[in-house]
Amino acid sequence: MKSVIQFLLTLPLAMTLAATSVAGSEWSVPLAGNTFRTGLDHRGGNPCNRQGMLRCSGADDVYSVFFHVDRPGNLSIAVKGRGVNGVAKLLASVDGQPRTTPLRDEAQRVYSLGQFTRSEPGYVQVDLRGDDETGNAAAELSELLVSSDTDNLTLDYVKSNQGNMFYWGRRGPSVHLGYQLPKGKQLTYAYNEVTVPIGQDRRGAYFMANGFGEGYFGIQVNSDTERRVLFSVWSPFRTDNPAEIPSEDRVTTPAKGKGVHAQDFGNEGSGGQSYLVYPWKAGVTYRFLTEVKPDGQGNTQYTSWFGDKKLKEWRLIASFLRPKTDKHLTGFHSFLENFSPNDGHLSRSAHYGNQWVCDTEGAWHEITRARFTGDATARGQHRLDFAGGSEEDHFFLRHCGFFADQVALDQFFLRESTPTQKPQIDLSDLPRH
Repeated sequence: MKSVIQFLLTLPLAMTLAATSVAGSEWSVPLAGNTFRTGLDHRGGNPCNRQGMLRCSGADDVYSVFFHVDRPGNLSIAVKGRGVNGVAKLLASVDGQPRTTPLRDEAQRVYSLGQFTRSEPGYVQVDLRGDDETGNAAAELSELLVSSDTDNLTLDYVKSNQGNMFYWGRRGPSVHLGYQLPKGKQLTYAYNEVTVPIGQDRRGAYFMANGFGEGYFGIQVNSDTERRVLFSVWSPFRTDNPAEIPSEDRVTTPAKGKGVHAQDFGNEGSGGQSYLVYPWKAGVTYRFLTEVKPDGQGNTQYTSWFGDKKLKEWRLIASFLRPKTDKHLTGFHSFLENFSPNDGHLSRSAHYGNQWVCDTEGAWHEITRARFTGDATARGQHRLDFAGGSEEDHFFLRHCGFFADQVALDQFFLRESTPTQKPQIDLSDLPRH
């Protein structure tokens, strides 16, 4: 049985308040988990307040709401809100089609933005802003309402804040490459190369190159002016508060490179973290090497080096000693994540190539097969803007930006072999202090 939405709007303000009736399915898109500030200056906190309300007060501040449709169809779009400090004019645009709607200074109600035809599946972008001509009046909104008479249309978006999903959804989906390792080998070294395409080095990005069972190693964009090389190892004691870790379970730092900061970390498990402030650049290929070596006394030492491939340099980042651990390299993987929820609408991608592992006998083994996976944000279809795969001699990961070319999770991808690029490393000559 098809349901009916009745948009009850009064006429005195303008024709934009005319009542509209649409048969079909209905969705309520909460602004708090699906809205980004996308104007000239899109920095700042969540555009919605703690009550999930969005206030549009000027034409320069543009707020974009995104939801995904799985097929072409007809859409009727409205907002729920009110004017504050007088009648407010809301300037809206749906996939580039402009609409203007006045909002009364009274209790919240539904205001139609009109009917739209979507010609293909993908993300719909609804831009909202105020009008400078209305003085102090502002449009205060709580949700975007969508209805459609298109059969079996499905909408995907962040539907609720259960599990703090408004935060995770605004960060966007994280995606991973799990490398297929040679069987029957004890592995000591993991080698990888990462190139971030020009324009994809967005704020909040972590391009993780060498992940392993107990930690991770890669490069970050921490701000408009600062970038880091980050290497971390988790403690065997599980907690998000490093102060709770007993002394016998603490990760220690036997060595670190010049200019490297080492400290405890928390809030995502706890352990030892090191970082080097380093002006790495998009379009340049960097190489990453991680050693995992048991010390024979029930502990394992993890050491990572970083360098510009073209310059053939190796810089020590740090060595961490993890107690109560006696193992070699396992779980070699890479991932791409965004740690800035205010920048979750910006696209990021990276190329991961020339993966190798070295066993305890000193033999190098090339890795050409990887499994593509995603986090709970991707698997729960809260966000569908993620992709991964292989292109000639490298793998790639891509996420955020609300693009339409989604790639299904849990596929295996094969890259071309690069035997002439086998690492030529004098392991005994690597810097260790």
